[in-house]
Amino acid sequence: MSDTVLDKAESEEIGGRYAKYVLFVLVIVYVFNFIDRQILSILAEEIKADIGITDAQIGFLYGTAFAVFYAVFGIPLGRLADVWIRKSLISAGLFFWSFMTALSGTASNFTTLAVFRFGVGVGEASATPAAFSMLSDYFSPKVRATALAVYSSGIYIGAGIGTFLGGMIVDSWNGAYPDITTAPFGIKAWQAAFFVVGIPGLLMAFWVRSLKEPTRGQSEGLTSTVHPHPFKAALEELMSVLPPLTVFSLLRVGGIKVLVWNLVFLGLISALAFYLIEVTGNIAQWVALAVGVYAAASWVQNIRLTDYPTYSMIFKCKTMICLCWGMPFIAFIAYGVGFWGEPFMIRVHGASASEVGTFLGLGAALGGWIGVTLGGVVSDLLRRRYANGRLIVIAAVPILSTPFVYVFLTTDSTITAYVASFFFSMFAPMWTGPGASTVNDLLMPRMRAIASAFYIMMITFIGLALGPYLIGYVSDGISVVTGNSGEALRQAMVYSLTMFLIASVFIIAALKFLPDDEATRLERAKAAGAADLA
Repeated sequence: MSDTVLDKAESEEIGGRYAKYVLFVLVIVYVFNFIDRQILSILAEEIKADIGITDAQIGFLYGTAFAVFYAVFGIPLGRLADVWIRKSLISAGLFFWSFMTALSGTASNFTTLAVFRFGVGVGEASATPAAFSMLSDYFSPKVRATALAVYSSGIYIGAGIGTFLGGMIVDSWNGAYPDITTAPFGIKAWQAAFFVVGIPGLLMAFWVRSLKEPTRGQSEGLTSTVHPHPFKAALEELMSVLPPLTVFSLLRVGGIKVLVWNLVFLGLISALAFYLIEVTGNIAQWVALAVGVYAAASWVQNIRLTDYPTYSMIFKCKTMICLCWGMPFIAFIAYGVGFWGEPFMIRVHGASASEVGTFLGLGAALGGWIGVTLGGVVSDLLRRRYANGRLIVIAAVPILSTPFVYVFLTTDSTITAYVASFFFSMFAPMWTGPGASTVNDLLMPRMRAIASAFYIMMITFIGLALGPYLIGYVSDGISVVTGNSGEALRQAMVYSLTMFLIASVFIIAALKFLPDDEATRLERAKAAGAADLA
């Protein structure tokens, strides 16, 4: 790759009207992403009753079944985003995950629904690394956290709309067809909801395809030549992360010694998974997560051998390590409480699906949009005065969020619960923009999508694969003893708040390391052997 000088048109495009238009479209993509992902929450009680599954299995379907495939395929798709046309990748991914969401409406048992959730995970893995990379080229570093925060607001808008739509569809469908045999084709309410939210995404994919691809690195005056073989690069990345192809990939690039270490990792991961299966009795959860963790370990080995500069910038940067461990524990609570909040209100407060969808869903959408946008704007303002400005916002999240989520879970007043949920939804996501922006600021342009994919993978494994499942598992255990599923779910969610303490430890450590890591970015890249700075 070589550096080139930006022309006037490209310079004017940075942060301009078209850049804002691209941001708008990508926010809609992320809204679709989370509508398709979050709607399972409001449908949980209907699905449980229809196909006869437990809280832990519902947590698996929402979390692990989706998360492992999302995280594992995020790595090769992140590499593809670094070397191919990002708008095309996002468009294709949107079409595929929308198709898988619609197919979820045809599921008749736990296994088929899990398979379709696997597909949703693969498709959605294409979006965010590519979008982070595109937006980092369309907006300068000075406003990057704001741009990425606005994009990330799609999480909360989509989750809220998904909850609202799901609740309205369930109650409307059940009201219209109290006898399911009279419904069109015998479709149940939860199946209809999957059809309604999945099909529009197929059309949205063509809109995304019409966007203009930015020149890579243009926002920082560094642009790169086009990669000659993008799909070959992505295939090599896939082989490095997808078992059992990882074995052949490592043998090819590292030889027997590297392969032996890989098999040692496999043995340790398998032993831990076997132990957890014995303790919990849940085979699917721990086998799936073990496969994901082994895939990640194999990828780390591979990238160390094949792209040492990228490996060094990710794994030898103390701030990156802190972010990749600290942010996931905030996500543990965000995903866990975000998913189980709807069933909690239905069980404990006796609310209907449409009521929960309206007050909890739309409240979360508005609160999340305000919070994630505010977090980005405030962090950019603080960053202009302090090197740690963005991390200060992240560090405030546990402090601001804890009182409101605790009130939400412990109050006996339904109205108070809805109000507390709104403020929790506002404060909890304020870390999203500053976190993503800091990751991108620490990397070189050609490394950003793959680094974002790893960052998202960590958030996905710890936050999404473990958060909803462990809360569901603990809830099942307490329910067996007390016989009260609502109170059991309440206790399990309260216990999850301890994860904020772990997150805070890593964030405080990052405050110490960030100034030096950002100041030495170019020097560290050169020292690691980067042939260029693009």
